[in-house]
Amino acid sequence: MVQWFNAAGVQSVFTLLRRPNLLMPHLSVPDIRSIPYETLRTSGIKYLVFDKDNCLTAPYATEIHPEFQHAWSQCLSIFTRSNILVVSNSAGTPDSTSTHEVEVALGVPVLRHRVKKPGCGQEILDTLGAKPSEIAVVGDRLSTDIVLANTNGMLAIWTRDIITEKGDNSVAVVLRTLEHRLYEVLRRRHIQPPAHPSGLSSHVK
Repeated sequence: MVQWFNAAGVQSVFTLLRRPNLLMPHLSVPDIRSIPYETLRTSGIKYLVFDKDNCLTAPYATEIHPEFQHAWSQCLSIFTRSNILVVSNSAGTPDSTSTHEVEVALGVPVLRHRVKKPGCGQEILDTLGAKPSEIAVVGDRLSTDIVLANTNGMLAIWTRDIITEKGDNSVAVVLRTLEHRLYEVLRRRHIQPPAHPSGLSSHVK
């Protein structure tokens, strides 16, 4: 299912003009295999929110990317399935058709949300019943996943390396390239993400 017009995403552009630090992750890793799951848990993170496309799966696929299977199993073991939530703009939204299939394939719930990322923060909080500081958001898109985390007081974890551009939304491909370039500009200017109670931060390298 193609991700149709994202009004929340357009609005976030204007927010970023005023607060560019919202684009900066607390942790930057190549992919989910490099996430320090045990460290997150001992630092007070109780819930993980994952993007799906090019974070856990290939674009619009339902199965975990084969190379990520071991890391995914480790994540499920440390945080348990009930404390993990998939939040995707291609599953769980009113225009998606694969929500149930994704839940079965990944073994964790998918958030049903009417507002697309980065505007669905309150829906995540209501679903998990958690404090924002107890939640980490993991994703490959700075303007959706990372902005979602930072605007809601959650820990932002950026997976820099995508799985593939094959089959991906052409708009997402262009925007991701622009996001990476903007990130490098902000990084060179030593722009920091909003402070998080965990104290975790590693993006300036």
